Amino acid sequence: METLILFVLVLGLLFLGVPVAVSLGLSSIIIIAFFSADSMSSVALQLFTASQNYTLLAIPFFILASAFMSTGGVAKRIIRFAIATVGHFRGGLAMASVLACMMFAALSGSSPATVVAIGTIAIAGMRQVGYSKDFAAGIIANAGTLGILIPPSIVMVVYSAATDVSVGRMFLAGVVPGIVAGLMLMIAIYVMARVKGLPAEPWKGFIEIAEGGKEAGWGLFLIIIILGGIYGGVFTPTEAAAVAAVYSFFIAVFIYRDMGPMKDTPWVADSDSNRARTGFKALVYALAFFFVWMILSFFATANAETIGFAGRAIVGAGLSLAVMVAYAMWRDKESSPFNIPGFLAASAPIWGRNLSLMGRNLLRAFFHDETRKVMVDAGRTTLMLMFIIVNALLFAHVLTSERIPDQITSLMLNYGFNWFTFLIAVNILLLLGGQFMEPSGLLLIVAPVVFPIAIELGVDPVHLGIIMVVNMEIGMITPPIGLNLFVTSGITGMSLLQVVKAALPFVAVLFAFLILVTYVPVLSTWLPYSLMGPEIVTR
Repeated sequence: METLILFVLVLGLLFLGVPVAVSLGLSSIIIIAFFSADSMSSVALQLFTASQNYTLLAIPFFILASAFMSTGGVAKRIIRFAIATVGHFRGGLAMASVLACMMFAALSGSSPATVVAIGTIAIAGMRQVGYSKDFAAGIIANAGTLGILIPPSIVMVVYSAATDVSVGRMFLAGVVPGIVAGLMLMIAIYVMARVKGLPAEPWKGFIEIAEGGKEAGWGLFLIIIILGGIYGGVFTPTEAAAVAAVYSFFIAVFIYRDMGPMKDTPWVADSDSNRARTGFKALVYALAFFFVWMILSFFATANAETIGFAGRAIVGAGLSLAVMVAYAMWRDKESSPFNIPGFLAASAPIWGRNLSLMGRNLLRAFFHDETRKVMVDAGRTTLMLMFIIVNALLFAHVLTSERIPDQITSLMLNYGFNWFTFLIAVNILLLLGGQFMEPSGLLLIVAPVVFPIAIELGVDPVHLGIIMVVNMEIGMITPPIGLNLFVTSGITGMSLLQVVKAALPFVAVLFAFLILVTYVPVLSTWLPYSLMGPEIVTR
């Protein structure tokens, strides 16, 4: 009886237009107050416990990192690199948009942020070379959903908090499915491009790929920091999120200068000589190589007792010196290694000018209007999401205390459900729910119910998590509440109905991908279990 009353209350409040968080919290409190043997003090205890959840602390930091990386410059650099890589194929600009979404997803962990950052630039670019507005909007709406599948993913963190599954394994589990989903979308685009005769960009050579990669490198290196740090045993996912937020701020303000007091100030002025430019860039590449080497070697040798900082630094310094000499001699064919000090001396004014500028603006960067705006926006998003999560965890406590998952498990087993039919039921439930609810809220409602059933039927917990995330993806591009549809509508000026029609052909690709992920579990489990071992769940 309590089960029926609980779900009727939640669904009734949702259909009355009550916010998701209030619907979950209020329904839980009513059940505890009038129908449960549990004490009302458990409400305060659960809210406090949820707010102290260490795993959930990663969410505000990932949101903040996404906010800094969503400044226009990062997306432009990623798109340039993607076009240089795949733009020469038929329909290449559309395929590059998908690749750019995949790379930006690995920086942001958010689907709407991916749609806004990439879509704002890519849709306009596709329109200029002859793509229809509908085709461009449909691609971005669908490719943007990869933001919650490719790690780091905020939705994966939520699933891990709700089920106590390892965040690290969930992140690794999303890598292969994320790449497969992106490739399926690109193959579909290529086929449609051949049929429609869509244009291909001219092949600009490997130098353009290298130039694009160089520009996007500082942003894309965040992927290495997050995943390398976690799986190198350097820090936990929560600590990785904090590092990502700090790194994103530093890159956006001081390196790319897309925001803050130094916005649009170039590192090299037009008046600087070629000799000074060569010396400056040679030293930049050497320092960047040394920085990357020290971080990657630290991740790789974190557990090695015989390899210390000094040894890694000596090797890194030697390799960095070789990089500096090679670049200088490549840029100046008549140069020799003995001319390197002269190049470096000529670049001294550039270094002095920029270091002085950064020193004068160091404190101002923290209090600049644009920095404050990013912090406030990230704070609002965090408050909204955490309010939903805390109330959803209270709802999960009621489910557990009333043994509702056990009752549903017994009922399904009595009706002859096996793992195959159970996953069909889960997909249908999530696809329907995803049309009306925000992903994190829906996942926190459904996960505590289906997780014990899945374990009883032998479904892998990490595999179940990826299935749920893919369903959340499709939910974000299905009306009436699909968030990506509204975001795409906002950046294109198209009506919601037009965006739905534009996205429909590519939604079919994601449905095929959902079936593939559901019944080929090795896609989700191979990488995490190869590197970290299987997930242990106590029944």
